[in-house]
Amino acid sequence: MTEKLEERISIKNYTQRKVITNFSPKRQLQRPTFKTMASSTQVADATAKQDKITAPYGSWKSPITADVVSGASKRLGGIAVDDHGHLFWVESRPSESGRAVLVREADKPGEEPTDITPKEFAVRTTAQEYGGGAFTISGDTVIYSNYKDQRLYKQSIKSKDSSPVPLTPDYGGPVVSYADGVFDLRFNRFVTVMEDRRVSSTNSTTTIVAVGLSDKSIEEPKVLVSGNDFYAFPRIDPKGERIAWIEWGHPNMPWDKTELWVGYISENGDVHNRICVAGCDPTLVESPTEPKWSSKGELFFITDRKSGFWNLYKWIESVNEVQAIYSLDAEFSTPLWVFGINSYELIQNNEGKNLIACSYRQNGRSFLGILDDVQSSLSLLDIPFTDIDHMTSWNRCLYVEGASAIHPSSVAKVNLDDYGSKVVDFKIIWSSSPDSLKYESYFSLPELIEFPTEVPGQNAYAYFYPPSNPIYQASQEEKPPLLLKSHGGPTSETRGILNLSVQYWTSRGWAVVDVNYGGSTGYGREYRERLLNKWGIVDVNDCCSCGKFLVDNGKVDRERLCITGGSAGGYTTLAALAFKETFKAGASLYGVADLSMLRAETHKFESHYIDNLVGTEEDYFERSPINFVDRFSCPIILFQGLDDKVVPPDQARKIYLALKKKGLPVALVEYEGEQHGFRKAENIKFTLEQQMLFFARLVGRFTVADEIDPIRIDNLD
Repeated sequence: MTEKLEERISIKNYTQRKVITNFSPKRQLQRPTFKTMASSTQVADATAKQDKITAPYGSWKSPITADVVSGASKRLGGIAVDDHGHLFWVESRPSESGRAVLVREADKPGEEPTDITPKEFAVRTTAQEYGGGAFTISGDTVIYSNYKDQRLYKQSIKSKDSSPVPLTPDYGGPVVSYADGVFDLRFNRFVTVMEDRRVSSTNSTTTIVAVGLSDKSIEEPKVLVSGNDFYAFPRIDPKGERIAWIEWGHPNMPWDKTELWVGYISENGDVHNRICVAGCDPTLVESPTEPKWSSKGELFFITDRKSGFWNLYKWIESVNEVQAIYSLDAEFSTPLWVFGINSYELIQNNEGKNLIACSYRQNGRSFLGILDDVQSSLSLLDIPFTDIDHMTSWNRCLYVEGASAIHPSSVAKVNLDDYGSKVVDFKIIWSSSPDSLKYESYFSLPELIEFPTEVPGQNAYAYFYPPSNPIYQASQEEKPPLLLKSHGGPTSETRGILNLSVQYWTSRGWAVVDVNYGGSTGYGREYRERLLNKWGIVDVNDCCSCGKFLVDNGKVDRERLCITGGSAGGYTTLAALAFKETFKAGASLYGVADLSMLRAETHKFESHYIDNLVGTEEDYFERSPINFVDRFSCPIILFQGLDDKVVPPDQARKIYLALKKKGLPVALVEYEGEQHGFRKAENIKFTLEQQMLFFARLVGRFTVADEIDPIRIDNLD
């Protein structure tokens, strides 16, 4: 088969995908710690073990197909409640090429939710590339960023047939973005973060601005706060007299060092008499986040001063001091990769007592609780979720974004008793995969493992998913192949929740381990900062240590260890394959091959992030896999979006050409219209299937049960 014919066949049903086939231009390990994140509702195997079909690992048939996975890949883009208690959310739909739609919950049980966003619009901002905080609701009005032109629009939420009205100027293209806005009822305006890329797309100007809500004319936004590199969380007090915000500057990221400020609003709407509340003390290293005003005008926020864990605090305005509300070695917030984070809510119980509904992460799982700031006491709420992202509230009801080992990403309505201390009802309103429970007998439950790293006395964490299928089993002599997943960020965290893309592998007889290497979040600042100046070392070593740990404890086959990752996880994948010999094959999804190229071409938000993670110019060279192609010794498949501004396509092309020239089996798949992370159902499906087939052909020693058309692999086919 010729290369041109192969390319034409492979894109027959995927007109925007391009498959590149000829592109031109020790220490002794400790005993394992395994803790199953299981639910008591886990369904037992459908067939007794002795009645199962014996077949090689990796060859098992499963109803969790790539179509099921791609169809279940709806993403949540935020939740809100209107004044009448109606829940709204933004969902990104792979079936509509990733279009993000504002949806209102059904009025009655059995009815369908209502799309608010017209079909020619999409609710998504590109501020700081990663977006978030794209819509805000007040009264019967929603204001949102439209993806195509990045302008702000307002629209009535009373009817799905209402038309959006633009609020910001048309600059001839999506060169100005907005995020994280709030209504300012005192001045009839919308206060929001604005990112202006008209002068430079790589060195944008970020400010806090006011956008008028008058229907008379569209005017230039009025700048309220400026002068620093980045801003987030503009929040106005109930009387409209004070505004709080978070700001930070290069070279810091928002989890390294930020400042919380309060400004007083004058009669003409300007911000004056600014006070730094937290983050300005040179003797303290902290990253305050999530400021929020109570109905009484008290300012609450989260910071990680002294303890190194993000905990809740309150501002004492009269003396400009801060007071810890409750101290715990746990994370009450998450890194500010996207706008619109909301980890806690200020609520009242039936007696009028002010309480704080909050979530935190500790020991690899999330908890939901009610905090009494007067008594400094925390009461846990019993809900099925073991993972919680964001929340909002209305009366004594919480709406919680969460998941568990058997619940996919969902939004649940949590009704509290009159005292706000107990859950009286729990109901899932939205699910990224509402049909997932039909596959429960196939689910592999994550086992939280703690394993030793190369640094004596230091451990790291991961979630291990053993093969699971009620119909099949392997022979007792065989160990399963392992797919090790390295998460992106790298300042991020993987979580032990139901992810059908993981179950796709485990239900076919693969073991999967998802690693929270040193530098991951969820374990405090000290753990997070293990990666400073050591990206490409600590993460790589921890992933290799985890793979060896599972081999030494008889869980997986040493000769069939594979690694995959996206973005920063793609870099860890490539670095592990270049500088170590632990893995036998790898898949990089929009991963980094050249650190210097990444630094030169990346966007403003992360333009100094790489320096903090890498270090000197020599380190940039020594840790870039592209500079050491001679050290690669195993097959690699690469997937890349052509509209990616975070990791430009040249990265994947460069590594592909180098490996092809060396003679290693390699393939590159490029997707038109995809950015950093794949949103289209057909591309999600294709990526999953081709990874599976690539590994099966090159290291598997089994035949995949699914009918998958193979793409051409250079230096193999």
